[in-house]
Amino acid sequence: MIRSPRTSVAILGAGLTGMSASFHLGRAGASHRLFERLGRPGGHAITLEDEGYRFDRTGHLLHLRDPDLRALALGWIGEDWVEVERRSRIWSHGTYTRYPFQANTYGLPPEVAYECLHGFVRAHHNPDKPAPKNFEEFCLQHFGEGFSKHFMIPYNTRLWGVSPREITAAWCSRFVPLPKLEDVLAGAVGLNDRELGYNARFVYPRLGIGKLAEGMAKSLPTRIELGRAPASIDVQARELHFEDETVPYDVLVSTAPLPVLVERLAGAPANVVEAARRLRCTHLYYLDVALDGPCGEPLHWVYVPEEKYPFYRVGCYSNFSDAMAPPGKASLYVELADRSEPDLPALLPRVAEGLTEMRLIDSPKQIRFARVRRIDHAYVIFDHAYFDSLEVVLPFLEGNGIVTAGRYGGWNYSSMEDALRFGRDAAAKAISSLGGGAAKEP
Repeated sequence: MIRSPRTSVAILGAGLTGMSASFHLGRAGASHRLFERLGRPGGHAITLEDEGYRFDRTGHLLHLRDPDLRALALGWIGEDWVEVERRSRIWSHGTYTRYPFQANTYGLPPEVAYECLHGFVRAHHNPDKPAPKNFEEFCLQHFGEGFSKHFMIPYNTRLWGVSPREITAAWCSRFVPLPKLEDVLAGAVGLNDRELGYNARFVYPRLGIGKLAEGMAKSLPTRIELGRAPASIDVQARELHFEDETVPYDVLVSTAPLPVLVERLAGAPANVVEAARRLRCTHLYYLDVALDGPCGEPLHWVYVPEEKYPFYRVGCYSNFSDAMAPPGKASLYVELADRSEPDLPALLPRVAEGLTEMRLIDSPKQIRFARVRRIDHAYVIFDHAYFDSLEVVLPFLEGNGIVTAGRYGGWNYSSMEDALRFGRDAAAKAISSLGGGAAKEP
C-alpha cells in the first residue's frame, strides 16, 4: 500500500461538476487530484456512437445564462455547435399541443380544453390557497383540476416514478412554468406568440453533448485518474483509501451521490448514516433507437402523459443536430415509465406502435435497432423526509472538510449550467476552507 504525499484538494467524480471544480482550482493555482470511478470522464454528459448513430444519455441541453459560464462552455466545445429554438410538444388525446400544456389547450378535444380552462379559472380566483403539503396539492392550487387530471399529475407520476403526493412542492418553482391567466386564455384559442419556460433556447454541440465533456477534460490542469474510486474515506484523518494507495487530503470535493459518499465514510455517526439512507432517487430505463429514415415530426422532444404508452418522453437527437445520425436517418431516445428492467422483445412492439401513432415513424419496420440503457441515479425524489435528512447529513460533511456539489453530490434537481456553476462554487469553497494555505500547482 502506497502512502502518497498530501494533496490540498481531492475531487471525487469527473462529471461536469467535478471537472469544473478542477478547472477553477487550477485557475487559482491550487494543487489537487481528480478521481473518476468509470473509465471515461463526463458522468451522464457523454455521447455513444453505434453503427454511425450518436446517442447521449437522453436529452442533455445547455441553457446558458451566466456570461462567464457561457464563454467557458462554448470554449470547451469549440466552434462546432448550434443554438436552437425549442420545438417541444405534448402528445395526448391523439393530438399534439404546444409546451407547456397548462398554457396551450388549443387543439385538444373541446370537452378536455373546457375542463382544463374551467378548472384553471376557478383555481385562479380561489382566495383560499394554503401552502401546499405536496406536489399534487401544488398542481391543483395553481392549475386546477382539469390541467392536473390531464397532464400534471399523470405525467409527473411517470417522470418521478412515485405519486406526486409523496413529493414536496419545493423543487418546482424554477422548472414548472406558472402561466398567467392571459397566457392560458390566449393558449386556449391559439394566440400564444411566445415560448414559456426556462428552456426555450439551448446550445447543443453538433456531435453530441459528449463534446463538452471531452473539451473540459482536455482543459484541466491535472490528469483525471480514471477507474479509481476509494473503498473507504477516513474523515478524521482526512484520507482516501484505495486498494493500492492512501491519499491524504486537506479538503474533499465530492460529486458522488450523497448516499454513496456516506456509505464510504469510515466511522460516520449512526444518525448520519440513517439520514443518508432516507434520501431517495429513482433510476431510469430508456431506449436508444436508430431509425432507417428521418423522424416524421420536426420536434426536439415530446411529453407523453397517458398511461397507455410505455414511455413518458421521446426526444430526437438528430433534430438537435443532423450530425447525430447518418444522412437521411434519425436517432431517438425513449424514456420508459416502468422502472423494472424491460424485456425488449416484448416492449419494442408497444414502443413502435406508440411512435407510429405519434407520426414519429411510418411503421415499425423503420426501427433499425433499439438498445436498452439504464441510469442508476436519474431523479432525486423530493419526498417529505428530504429536507430533514439533508439537515443531518450536510452539516456533518461540512464540519469534516467535505464539500458536496453537483446534482447528486448536492442531491437536487438542476441543469447542466448549474453543474458548471456548482463546480466553480465548490472550488471557491475549497480554497476558502484551506485558508489560503493551499499548495500551488507546479
